[in-house]
Amino acid sequence: MSTKGKVTGIIANLVTIEVDGPVAQNEICHIDLKGIKLMAEVIKISGKNAYVQVFESTRGLYVGCTAEFTGHMLEVTLGPGMLSKNYDGLQSDLDAMDGVFLKRGDYTQALDQSKKWGFTPLAKVGDTVSAAAWLGTVKEGWIDHRIMVPFRLEGNYTVKSIVGAGDYTVTETVAVLADANGNEHNVSMSMKWPVKVEVKGYKNKPRPFKIMETGIRTIDTFNPIAEGGTGFIPGPFGCGKTVLQHAISKNAEADLIIVVACGERANEVVEIFTEFPALDDPRTGRKLIERTIIICNTSNMPVAAREASVYTGMTIAEYYRMMGLKVLLLADSTSRWAQALREMSNRMEELPGPDAFPMDLPAVVANFYSRAGFVYLNNGETGSITFIGTVSPAGGNLKEPVTESTKKAARCFFALSQNRADSKRYPAVDPIDSYSKYLEYDEVIEYLGKVIEPEWVNKVLTLKDILLRGTEARGQINILGDDSVPLDYHILYNKAEVIDFVILQQDAFDKTDCSTPLDRQQHVVNTVLDICNAKFVFDGFEEIGIYFKRLINHLRQMNYQTFKSDKFNELERQLKDLLAERVSETQAQAAQAS
Repeated sequence: MSTKGKVTGIIANLVTIEVDGPVAQNEICHIDLKGIKLMAEVIKISGKNAYVQVFESTRGLYVGCTAEFTGHMLEVTLGPGMLSKNYDGLQSDLDAMDGVFLKRGDYTQALDQSKKWGFTPLAKVGDTVSAAAWLGTVKEGWIDHRIMVPFRLEGNYTVKSIVGAGDYTVTETVAVLADANGNEHNVSMSMKWPVKVEVKGYKNKPRPFKIMETGIRTIDTFNPIAEGGTGFIPGPFGCGKTVLQHAISKNAEADLIIVVACGERANEVVEIFTEFPALDDPRTGRKLIERTIIICNTSNMPVAAREASVYTGMTIAEYYRMMGLKVLLLADSTSRWAQALREMSNRMEELPGPDAFPMDLPAVVANFYSRAGFVYLNNGETGSITFIGTVSPAGGNLKEPVTESTKKAARCFFALSQNRADSKRYPAVDPIDSYSKYLEYDEVIEYLGKVIEPEWVNKVLTLKDILLRGTEARGQINILGDDSVPLDYHILYNKAEVIDFVILQQDAFDKTDCSTPLDRQQHVVNTVLDICNAKFVFDGFEEIGIYFKRLINHLRQMNYQTFKSDKFNELERQLKDLLAERVSETQAQAAQAS
């Protein structure tokens, strides 16, 4: 018999319910408001009182309303048919809903219950299987969707029967498994799993050891993110977070993309709905939306649903990871999620931390980020979730609690700069403040040494050092004036500008420059390093600025040409002549001799 209760207190979407039986933390209940069932989650239990956060507007709710507890946690339905879907934070199919505005208590099925899928069995009768083992496959778009043993089943099972190849719905039984006691378990093509529990049906989860190519030079070259790694993009409004996410989505080395809009403004979410279907997918030649899942929760939706949306996105990502796929999970913006946690914490009158955020905010963020990763499956295949979140600190303050908490959890920090955005230096990732801790991993250093070249990481660190010293030189020039500093300061500053304009800046709207493969990034880095190591001869600071502008423009023209095309090779020959104008004769002779 299910536990029931009555509403005894209401503070916005925090509702107190006096229960008549046992309830559990994170259990789901439905509050009856004149026939409308409002979904809520238990977040605190005190004696006979259960404090629940309601995923809907509580307008009109009154003391005395009845509630019924379901006996299970907030769950998602996993199975074929999720690709290209637009879900809300509770995994309701938004496209199946009527009207412009969402109606309270209107929850739709996550999967089409009537559609039939072509199932091909992989397992045989008599096979021994365990949770997450592949029983069969279904073609979902261009992905081989694996039908797996439900994650909730513990221990080993024997396949007693399995259907032949044919068309079945997600609710029909496709296999019967017998446990050690002879009990039979019917398995369909769909399953349910609680969103706040990590899926762990894999063999092991090593530290990430290889990078995920994104085609974006400021990331791949300067601050690479590992496959199965974590990163975040903090920055003020208007600095290009959305464009950067779109660029990563289009060009990243991922099989599947999940976009979670957790609390963004409605107009930004509308942009995702309208722009993603129009984006071309360079990997498949089709539309990017065909391998994308969007989970939407706008800022005017109840705050509790923001928290649900990020966990829903991560759980769906874990499901596809167990199929041996590379999943890219993008969340925009985790600041809104943290603000929802703050609101609920304040309503429960918990002891506040910095800026009134919960005291355990760093632990909550770290626990969530830890669910990403690279895994070896039980069958020897590999899968990964690479997670990149965005943070929207108020006023661009990168010292606020959400940014600081995320810094402790994420390995990559892509700081967007207002100054770079104002000067149209896109992507506006600050090369000085940003970092990738994966460049400190021995496994990643070894991988980059094999894939690109042995001294690759040392070359990247050299470029970063030149950028830092160039910034310092610019500060001296601004303070003392152009003619009051040595020419070496001007040369150093302009060498840093070459790195900035040629490597860091990238045109997301040019079909060639929008994505740079690793072999071309290697060529660009070596070309720029040769320039930075060259000894230039100038008579005055006026000559330096004019010459380096010509040099930068020439190098940028090379970025827009197809790699190693006739036009590219011609520009490269012209570059040698341009360098010969100012490189010292001694160095030129040494280079010619070598």
